[in-house]
Parts: sequence; structure tokens; C-alpha cells
Amino acid sequence: MSDSHSTQSFETVAIHAGNTADPLTGAVVPPIYQVSTYKQDGVGGLRGGYEYSRSANPTRTALEENLAALEGGRRGLAFASGLAAEDCLLRTLLSPGDHVVIPNDAYGGTFRLFAKVVSRWGVEWSVADTSDPEAVRAALTDRTKAIWVETPSNPLLGITDIAAVAQIAREAGVRLVVDNTFASPYLQQPLALGADVVVHSMTKYMGGHSDVVGGALVVDDAELGEELAYHQNAMGAVAGPFDAWLVLRGIKTLAVRMDRHSDNATKVTEMLTRHARVSSVLYPGLPEHPGHEVAAKQMRSFGGMVSFRVQGGEEAAVEVCNRAKLFTLGESLGGVESLIEHPGRMTHASVVGSALEVPGDLVRLSVGIESADDLVADLQQALG
Repeated sequence: MSDSHSTQSFETVAIHAGNTADPLTGAVVPPIYQVSTYKQDGVGGLRGGYEYSRSANPTRTALEENLAALEGGRRGLAFASGLAAEDCLLRTLLSPGDHVVIPNDAYGGTFRLFAKVVSRWGVEWSVADTSDPEAVRAALTDRTKAIWVETPSNPLLGITDIAAVAQIAREAGVRLVVDNTFASPYLQQPLALGADVVVHSMTKYMGGHSDVVGGALVVDDAELGEELAYHQNAMGAVAGPFDAWLVLRGIKTLAVRMDRHSDNATKVTEMLTRHARVSSVLYPGLPEHPGHEVAAKQMRSFGGMVSFRVQGGEEAAVEVCNRAKLFTLGESLGGVESLIEHPGRMTHASVVGSALEVPGDLVRLSVGIESADDLVADLQQALG
């Protein structure tokens, strides 16, 4: 983070970091530099370091500076998707024969990347319950190069003690990667807790409006940042200028949106915990959640993601998803509108038959910023 933003509050940084007024016109919003190449002032004479927009683009630069400031890091990188960011990270950190510890609850696309793509070029992985630091320690081998964590996790809302796992990673000399998508940097800042790399799907809360796809990496190690930037340019899955502009716009309201997401999710869980057709509610804001104390320690509040299990099994859970009206049946999460989905048949179909398989009676909610009363009423009618 630059010195100019290091003492400012999150809300101020979200609006101003990277968002300098246009020097030509004074426009307060960074322009969309929809351009592929740049005029050079003589051979090798680059204006501001720009030569080709795969390598750098001023709109993307603004976003990357903003991302680094929000996460308290030295370097932010913006990608075409969250999985593009993960792919770049893995190919930067790992070589054939290396090993990664992954969580027993993770986004299905992340699992697919490890199980079907990365493993094909000789990288091995094993699964651990990352909510138990000793289980993580036990999963390490002499070839482990990284520990991968999601907290809160997708879709079971598990909580990992980032500081505790970071200590294990340091002792073993491996990198700790934290997917911070569910929390966003407003609720949680993994680098400050000892993580080496933060991953985001910017499609979710960072963009916030279900109108853009993007991914991000943020690091505090300048050398690692340079390595990641080299691979980003070499592989080319960069965020386009309009996508970068949309995420910058979304981030400006991240704090107020996350407050509302969290408040609404709390009210939804209050109803779900009392409903006769709900067998259990998975939300770190509940005192009975096994990760509640850790979440309260490392998060500002508990976020907008809620999962619950339905009496009657898988078909009953599917029926609830189909009966919802205000909650839109759809994949993804983190937008202003509320979404409902059946992970086993939708976002996590790729983990069926693996150690990451999710219960068939599970329903996942992305609680939006609509009226909480309307959201509660819709779930009540969907549950019947």
C-alpha cells in the first residue's frame, strides 16, 4: 500500500486509491483506455511504461493499485477471471513434482483446476480440514510448496484460523494462499494475518453487480509480485479495460454493500434456525458455528453467504431452490440481488465422488441487499 493511503480508513481507500483525476480533463473517474497499443517516443521510449495492453493498460493499472491498497499489499494483479488468477499463481509457484495442501471444502472450479488440469503436469495435492491447523500440519510433505485456504469456505462456510495456519506455513517454508472471495477485503485482510497471497474472484463482491467477470492476486512480497506479473504477461489472461473499470466502480460501494449483505444474512439465518424444515444452518455469525470465535477475531462481520440443509434430503433441497421467487436460481454470488442454488448439482458438481463432495440436502444462498423482510418471506414460502 502506498504511504498516502496507509493511514486512511477502508471506505476512503476504496474510493480514492488508484482513482486519480485524469490529467487531461480532470475527470474524477479513470477513463476506459480501450486501446491495444501505444505510440512510442522513439524506439523504446514508452510513455508511462505502456507499450501493449496485455502487458499493462492504464485502466487496469488503476484497479491493480486499488486492489493492493485494499488488501494492504505491495502488488495487485487483475485477471480475466478468478480461475485465470489461480492458474497464473499455480504456474508461478509450482513445478512438476511439487505438492499442495488444499481444503476439504472449496469452490468446485478450484478443485477441478487441481484435479483435472494442474495434476496433468506432475503437481500433486492432498486434502486437509483447514479449520484444524494440526490437520494442515499433518498433510505437509517434504515436497509441499503451498497451502491453499478458503475462509469462509464454499459452500459449507467453514472458517480457517489464518494466523495459525500462516505460522505453520512459515515454519515449513511454504506459501500460504488465501481465497478471500467470500469475505472481501472489507471484512478480512489475510496478508495482515500472515498470508503470502490473496486470491479473489472479482466477479463476486468486488464487482458486486453481476455484470463483470474478473480475478485478482495481491501480494506483499515485491519479488513474488514481479514473478506473477511476468507470468501474467507471458500467459495473457488479463482483465480488459472495461471489466477493470466496472470492478473499480463496484469497489467504491464495497463497504456499504458488505454491511448490508451481512445485516440481511443475519436476519435470514434467524428465521432459518427456527424453521421446522431446516435441519441445520451454516453461518459463521451463529454462536454455535464451530468457527464462530475465529471468524469474530479475524473478520469485521460475517458476510452475506448462508448455507442450510433441508429436511427430506436432496429432492427437498432442489424443490426449495425451484420454489424461490425473489431469490434468483443461479450460480455465482456477491451481487446486489439475492441468489439461491443447489451446490451438489450446480457449482460443485465437479467434486461429486471426491473428498470434497457436498451434502445433497444443502442449499446455498447469496443474500443480497434487498429488504430483509422480503427475503425472509420468500424463503418462508419456498420452504413451505
